[in-house]
Parts: sequence; structure tokens; C-alpha cells
Amino acid sequence: MNVLDMVKRLLVGRKLANAQLGETLLPKRIALPVFASDALSSVAYAPDEILLTLSLAGMAGFYYSWPIALAVAAVMLIVVLSYRQTVHAYPSGGGDYEVATVNLGPNAGLVVASALLVDYILTVAVSVSSGVQNAKAIFPALQGNEGWVAALGILALMAMNLRGVRESGSFFAIPTYGFMIGVLGMTGWGLFRIFGMGEHLQAPTAGLEVIGSPSFEPLAGVAMVVLLARAFSSGCAALTGVEAISNGVPAFREPKSHNAATTLALLGGIAVTMLAGIIVLANLTGLKLVDPEGHSHFAKNGIPTEVAHETAMGQLARTVFDTFPPGFYFVIAMTMIILILAANTAFNGFPVLGSILARDGFLPKALHTRGDRLAYSNGIIALAAAAIVLVLIYNASVTSLIQLYVVGVFVSFTVSQFGMMRHWTRHLATERDPKVRARMQRSRVINAIGLTGTGIVLVIVLASKFIYGAYLAVLAMAAVFLLMRSIRRHYEKVSRETAVSPTEARLLPSRVRAVIMVQEVNKPTMRAVNFARATRASSIEAVTVSIDEAETRSIMAEWEAQGLEVPLRVIASPYREVTGPFLNYVKGIRSDNPRDVVCVYIPEYVVGHWWESLLHNQTGLILKARLNFMQGVMVTSVPYLLASSRYAINRAKRDNVAAWRRPGSGQVRMSDTDDRPAQK
Repeated sequence: MNVLDMVKRLLVGRKLANAQLGETLLPKRIALPVFASDALSSVAYAPDEILLTLSLAGMAGFYYSWPIALAVAAVMLIVVLSYRQTVHAYPSGGGDYEVATVNLGPNAGLVVASALLVDYILTVAVSVSSGVQNAKAIFPALQGNEGWVAALGILALMAMNLRGVRESGSFFAIPTYGFMIGVLGMTGWGLFRIFGMGEHLQAPTAGLEVIGSPSFEPLAGVAMVVLLARAFSSGCAALTGVEAISNGVPAFREPKSHNAATTLALLGGIAVTMLAGIIVLANLTGLKLVDPEGHSHFAKNGIPTEVAHETAMGQLARTVFDTFPPGFYFVIAMTMIILILAANTAFNGFPVLGSILARDGFLPKALHTRGDRLAYSNGIIALAAAAIVLVLIYNASVTSLIQLYVVGVFVSFTVSQFGMMRHWTRHLATERDPKVRARMQRSRVINAIGLTGTGIVLVIVLASKFIYGAYLAVLAMAAVFLLMRSIRRHYEKVSRETAVSPTEARLLPSRVRAVIMVQEVNKPTMRAVNFARATRASSIEAVTVSIDEAETRSIMAEWEAQGLEVPLRVIASPYREVTGPFLNYVKGIRSDNPRDVVCVYIPEYVVGHWWESLLHNQTGLILKARLNFMQGVMVTSVPYLLASSRYAINRAKRDNVAAWRRPGSGQVRMSDTDDRPAQK
């Protein structure tokens, strides 16, 4: 095993065979943190975004925080109920993409897929950025370096997910449950202190006034509608991640649909409870936030004052656990960790969706295959790279990134719910069993409510966020849509070009002209000559390019001394170039007959160390790359194993033996005859 393999095994773990796929399936207790961590963790920043937006109206704006929170909670419950119908009807893992494609057509499916792919990337960027922002409550030194810290967090998540869904899920379960315990415990203890013990808890910002933006003070008329719509659309960030469960149904243990639906119900109940608890505590403790971009400000006795920005979670934990510091540190630590790990939802949803799209020819085929740990490694790496670019561009600013967020997920929500309506209508037309029809009609009503709710939210989100950055998300979705259409057209074109006709299957070349590339008269060249002769080509000749007269005379003399029956042709090269004259010669002997073939044999050294590759085969590599573009020309590499190649052979043997000993590896043990050293 070489150094790169050792590092890979250390980071990713040992390989898993296809037969071990069942070992990676998730029970509900692990599936909840794997697929629901995004939606659960969003309650850490969704209240912030509601309060930050309302602060633009000054003190009057905060009175609308609880009605907006109730509206967000209602939409979340509607979406959860709707997706429970989806996981039962489409358990294959295609989720919204499959629903839209089957019921509304390929273009609708691509619209949904484009929206989801963009939203998954934003999920990673927003979640990790929010985690870094919350971490500043404990580590103020992060100020100014948020983008690079977020990028490192994304790389760590990528490495964990490359180890496989089951292993990463087990790792993420502890902080996810820790976050749930921390938030619910903080809410319960805070409410008990206020109502049970009669204490008057006040957040650090309770005694401050908020001066809003002149555009929204006073809060009335059109300005009020616009601001409340913006606050509601920002709060709807709490709904992101719900769709990931419908994409991840295949990762659940049997019965898959039932377990996925149960996990969805748990997600909805817990997320709504935590969101409501935070908003209630914020109102009871007088918590306030101001826009960090400077559109609203804190004031004391009417005089503007500077106050260090602290998130709602940080202020509430500091207030509720003012007499118990470990509680504060526990809540902040769990919040910081879960916000970073919440991106794991996207790391499970994006690669699966990418694999399905690649299977259908809309994305590169490399995204369809599983890696060493049975995870879709290429999709995981692609997601991490895109998210890192975003956090570096926006320096991990949640307020900036949140403007791009939510649009994609509500596009997929709305189109998917419309697709489910068509699904139930189509099946009701043929179903005759009264009980089954009643169940289908009930499901259609639920999806109709879901369509209405998500459609209204989509309109609000687009109207309220478009000029603030949502247009960039829309443009990104359009670009991804066009890119996938282009990839599909390319694959279809290649398929048509390479389709085998009945005559081509039995069409043999009329003549094969063999050309051997000669740079030296040595064992590799002799092997190429003998191999070419053994193929019994129609004609055979050796070709050398003369760039040094003395060296050329030496080659010709050695060629004659060997007594070979193959003629050696010398091509003059006055400009001391090898590839150009050789390519021109091959092009010149290529006939117009489409059934004639020129086969070029190139001797090649097989080395054992990476640095030896820099010292050999350079001319051969260039020639092969150029010859591959010539019609009717075939290239054959004739390998010759140098002594150092035994190191590479021994490494390969050790890997094969290790794979053979590994349970369920599916490898066949080599026989003694196959274990002998390769012959030169």
C-alpha cells in the first residue's frame, strides 16, 4: 500500500463490498440526526432572521415575532404531512425529482432537481456559517476569519461523509440529540423560572431601545406588509431539510417507507416545539436583535450605542443559565456543533439526487457510482467544493447567504405537491377498492393543502427577497437546468454516434498497416517489434525520427546488426522535433479507404515509483494523445517492466491479499501460478 492509499484508508476507512450495503442502512434513532439535523438546527438561526428583519421597524416590529413564528410552524406541519404521503408513494429515493418527472414530465423534474441542487449547496454554506457565527460567543478571536474557518469545517464534514452514511450518522447522533436536549431543557427551565418561580428574567438587550430603518418606521401600510413578508420568508428557513428524508428513503431499514414517515413526524414535532419555545422565551425576556449591516441600531435613552452582536440562542442561554454557567456553555457548544453538522443533511441528499440524475444522463456518469465506503464520493466532493466557494465569497455571512436561501426548497416543495396531486388523480381513475380510494382521496386533500401553503410561501419569498439576492439563486437554478439539459443532449448524441449497426458487428478491416515507434534499439523496442509481427498485419515497418545524425546512424547500425526482417524508415526532422514529423508520416500513410487501419505500436516503460514517471514515456504520452484524434488510427502501448516495477507489483499483491482476507470482499484468491513474477 503506497502513501496515498494509507492516507485514504486512514481518512475514509477500509473498503466495503456491494454485499455489505445492508450494513449501512439506518435505524430511526440514527436516521433522525442524519436526515433531520438541518431542519432541527435551523431553529437556531431562523428566529434570528425573524427578529433581525423585524428590527428594521424599530421597537414596534418585535410584537409581530410570535404570529410569524406560528405561521412558520403551521407551514412546517403542512409540509411534513405532505411529505409523509410522498415517502409512501415513492420510496425509491427520487423524492421531489421523481414525483415531478413521473407526473409532470422531464422538464418539471429538472426544475425541481435544479432547485434542490442549488439549495443543498446553500444549506451547507448557511449551516456552517451560522455555526461559526454562534461560535464567536465563546471564541471572539474568530472575528474576521469566519470564511476560512467555515471552509475548514466543510472539509471536515466532507471527510466524515466519505466514510459512509452509517458511520457519519453514528458520529453526528450525539451532538444532534445534545442540541435537542439543550434547547428543550433551556426552554423548559426558562419557562419554569418565569412562571413557576416568578423570576423576572431579562435578556442582555432587554433594556435597550431599537432604532429602525427610516423606510419602515412607522410600521404601517405597504411597508408593514413588505416587512412582515420578508420576516416570514426568512423564518421559513426552518423548513429546509424536510425534503431530504424523501430523497433518503433507501437508506432506512425495512419497512423503509414506514420508518421514513415516522422520522418525518418526529422531525416536525420536535422542530416546531423548539422554534416556538425560542420565540416565546425571546418575547418574555425582552430579547432584541439589530441588523448587523447597520440598517437598525441599539439605543439607550434615545442615544445610539454600540453593542457586541450576539445571537438569540446566545442571549437566551446566558439569561436562562445565569446561575449555572455549564448550562450556557453546553447550549452554545451544542448549537455551534449542530449548525456545522446540520450540513450533513445536504451531504446525504445531494449525492443521492446527483446519482439519480447521473443515471438518467443529466449529470456526469461519475456521480452515479459509489465509492470505497458505499457512499457517493464524487457527489460529496462536488458539494463540498461548491459550498466552500460560497462561504469564501460571502465570508460566512448568514445574513447575506440567507437571502439566496429558501427559494429553491419552496420551488421543489410546490412543484412536488402539484405532482402528488396528479399522482393521486391518476390512480383514482383506475382504483375500485373503496377503502383504498378513501385513503387516496385523503392523501390528495393533504397534498392539496400542501400545494396551497407552499405555493403561497413561494410567492411571498420571491416577492420579498428577489431584489435582496434571491435573483442570484434563481439565476443559479436556471444555469444548472440548462447545464443538465446540455449534458443530456451530449450523452444522447454520443449514444447515437456509437450505436452498433447490424453490418458493423461483422465488418473486419481490409488492411492493417503496423508502424512501430523506435527511439532506441533495446528490449522494449524488440518486444514491440515481436508483438507487431505476431499480429500478422498487412504491412509492418519501424519508424525513427532523426534529430541527431550520430544517434540515428547508431540506431541504424544496431538495427542491421540485429538482423530484423522489419524495415526501418528514418524521418528527417530539421527542427529537432519528434512528434510532428511522426504524426505527419502516420497521416500520410493513412488511406482514404474507411476499412483500412493504421496500428501504431509504442514501447512504454512500467516503473515502480511516481518520480520515475517524470523521467520516462513523455514522448509516448504526447504521441498517444495526438494519435487518438486521427480517424482510422489505433494506438497500442507495449509495456516493459523495469526492475523497480517489482515494488508496484508487490504493493498490488498485498492489496489483493488484504482484499481476499476481508470478509465479503468478493475477491478470488490468486493461484500459485498467478503469483509468479511478471516476465520481462
